[in-house]
Amino acid sequence: MREISLHIIDIAENGIAAGADLIEIKISELRLKNLLEITIRDNGRGIPPELINRVTDPFFTTRTTRRVGLGLSLLKDATKRCGGGFNIASREGKGTKISASFELDHIDLAPIGDLAGSIMCLIMGNPGVDFIYTHEYNRRSFTIDTRDIRKKLDGVPINRPEVLRFIEDVIKESGRELKEA
Repeated sequence: MREISLHIIDIAENGIAAGADLIEIKISELRLKNLLEITIRDNGRGIPPELINRVTDPFFTTRTTRRVGLGLSLLKDATKRCGGGFNIASREGKGTKISASFELDHIDLAPIGDLAGSIMCLIMGNPGVDFIYTHEYNRRSFTIDTRDIRKKLDGVPINRPEVLRFIEDVIKESGRELKEA
């Protein structure tokens, strides 16, 4: 995939397909450590122990609509190519946590991409799912939690265009503020 944000969408969609109604996405840009860490956690069905070692095989999928599952294998390969690491932790009935790290200055590191647009697309396409998005830059961070936003909306659907634009703008502005401070 050409951008990290596309990997994030793919993994979040995997969690949603596994029945998750809460997806936590954390991006940590730790410039002083030359490290980009991405963690995506869901509360879906989890991965059975006998399958955990097979889910990064590009020719393995549990879906019946196609015969390959490239998303996790592509992400794992990208982390190795960029001097990072990859881990999957899962418990049946509890959910799955995917962790990926990259050297920030590695020549092969794909651009992060449009994180605000990606989060907005996930919310728009999955209005019944809650998302917690945290972005950390060195020692500062911000968090957007759709559960809090829903409370303030007082029944207005979260996937209304004006709400989505607001969320996207908050993510973009908060991201700029993190990097300027």
